[in-house]
Amino acid sequence: MFRVTPVVRNLIIINVVIFLLQQFLPSFSNCIQDIDGQEVNFSIGLTELLALWRMDLCPYHPYQFFTYMFAHGGFGHIFFNMLAFASFAPILETYWGEKKFLIYYIATGIGAGIIYAFANQYFGLDSGGSMLGASGALYGVLMAFGLLFPNLELTLLFPPIPIKAKYMVFVIGFITYLMDRSGSVAHLAHFGGAFVGFVIIKLIWRERGTGGGY
Repeated sequence: MFRVTPVVRNLIIINVVIFLLQQFLPSFSNCIQDIDGQEVNFSIGLTELLALWRMDLCPYHPYQFFTYMFAHGGFGHIFFNMLAFASFAPILETYWGEKKFLIYYIATGIGAGIIYAFANQYFGLDSGGSMLGASGALYGVLMAFGLLFPNLELTLLFPPIPIKAKYMVFVIGFITYLMDRSGSVAHLAHFGGAFVGFVIIKLIWRERGTGGGY
């Protein structure tokens, strides 16, 4: 753990730099939209430009399916995402190589955004106007880790209990859900990233787990 590989290191740097820019760049425009008979004024800054908005709201742009995964909502948000990313992703990059790992990371992040946006837009299964953070791609990483190294035993930080990798994504997802059921956490994006990761590994790449080591 924490043998940070080149792609993982660069992704962490990009996330941190963008997070710092979010804190210091002011809002520079706005948009006014009629929603259910009321005018809503959206103040637009870097965070709003990067976040993934509902497709019927004026801050929405298609490129946000990619950019949302590099922006974060607060220090705790980016800290825990990058901590988990630095813990698990280097092993996958070492196992797959830089190019394949980067393709997988971006695909699960975009896939998580698409699933979240579709469900939120047409079924109203999640609340909030926008979503941001690397969590969708991170759950894709966790799913890949569990599928490829299913019997590798790990110890969680919170709570500090041993667990096999094949159960990890479900336990972490359940803990995340218990910690916040207010609607401010995009649980659909977590599910989306894990689901897209499963499809890529099992149905497209047709990879088998190593049984433990790597």
